Amino acid sequence: MSEAVTTAAAGSRGTSYRVGVDIGGTFTDIVFMAADGRLLTKKISSSVANYAHAIVEGLRELFAEHGIVGPDVEVLRHGTTVGSNAILEHKGALTGLICSEGFRDIIEIRNLRRPHLYNIVWNKPLPLVERYLRLPVRERINARGEIEVPLDLAEVERVVDRLLDERVEAIAVCLKGSYLNPVHEFAIKQVIEARAPGLPCCISYEVLPEIKEYERTSTTVVNAYILPIVKRYLETLRASLDASNVNAQMLLMQSNGGLITDAEAARMPVNIVESGPAGGVVGAQALAKKLGLTQIVTFDMGGTTAKASIVEDGEVSRATEYSVGGGIMIGSRLLTGSGYLLRVPAIDLAEVGAGGGSIVRVDAGGAVRVGPDSAGADPGPVCYGKGGTEPTITDCNVVLGYINPEHLVQGELALDASKSRAAVAERVAAVRAWAPQPAAGAGGKIARAYQMRARRAGAGAGGSA
Repeated sequence: MSEAVTTAAAGSRGTSYRVGVDIGGTFTDIVFMAADGRLLTKKISSSVANYAHAIVEGLRELFAEHGIVGPDVEVLRHGTTVGSNAILEHKGALTGLICSEGFRDIIEIRNLRRPHLYNIVWNKPLPLVERYLRLPVRERINARGEIEVPLDLAEVERVVDRLLDERVEAIAVCLKGSYLNPVHEFAIKQVIEARAPGLPCCISYEVLPEIKEYERTSTTVVNAYILPIVKRYLETLRASLDASNVNAQMLLMQSNGGLITDAEAARMPVNIVESGPAGGVVGAQALAKKLGLTQIVTFDMGGTTAKASIVEDGEVSRATEYSVGGGIMIGSRLLTGSGYLLRVPAIDLAEVGAGGGSIVRVDAGGAVRVGPDSAGADPGPVCYGKGGTEPTITDCNVVLGYINPEHLVQGELALDASKSRAAVAERVAAVRAWAPQPAAGAGGKIARAYQMRARRAGAGAGGSA
């Protein structure tokens, strides 16, 4: 009997597989682990227009290659950067915020934490909700949870209608003192549900029922900002899996390294913002344990970002809050304050917007810049030949000879080095009057400098060498 027939017969007998899927802005990785420990792998380009498409296509290819059928999949565990990429690239939903009177600008004023205390030219990231979409209502819950100023439902209806007129795709609600008494937040939620059934609405009492207005508001806003994107993605993925006869339970990696059901992740996506990076750290911890290592630095470079963390005494470092979307993102260490604050448990890691797909350009002042926007998988780096015109770090590495154009993605993705050279020459070298090689080297050096900042922040800021 041939190997193919033997494999097919094994699949038809219902050999169980645990499936792991990690999807990023550029590539999707799929691993099948059989009951006997055998591993099957597949790496394909992510489909930015529909991230679920790449997963299903990869599964179907593995099914066909190894004679596996849908019911053989026992469980599917999934790590994704869909949420974090939406924040990094400011491609989340058009979000409105309803807040207490006097707190309209809290997400812009923020708190006193800064990434560099004495840097007077540091610019805060733009708020995820623009001011015209941040609308206050008159009400007040005091420090004992008592109603001092009742909520006027007529005013709430006017405010909600204003947001609906602006065609918002999600609404966040955060009222002062609601963690003690959420009655006003629930009343606003009822008005929203009555006036716009199905519109995503996140109230702070359900997202983060804790003291501190800025932290609660920021976390609730981020949840609302990415909810439509994450929910749509998970629903599409579930439907596509069902169509492929894969009815296995789907669990998503949380930012803290734990697992959560797809239904809960769609309701509370703020818990899976660092899903992909967390999975990398947990995997590195497991590998270190097998190798007998207790002190390691982890580094994970993807298409959009690069991440770094540490494992000390065999344990992953964790934080109760972290920042996402700034020039450098980090948990509870010294550089907190650079991005959008999320008060949710997470693996303590540092992240910068400098991945393989990060775009390299020359700004108005003549300085070479890298990211944070990414070319993703479509069109992707110029060398992919999918219509991309802006050079990326991958293009720079191709020009420098660091990447073999014939061996990316197991040889399935052919790279056109001439297009990389042309793009670097036109967009960077010509502007600075350089040759293509030094121009590519400049982009690569800047990216590595950003990535070393992540490494130092992840390890050095915590006192590790």
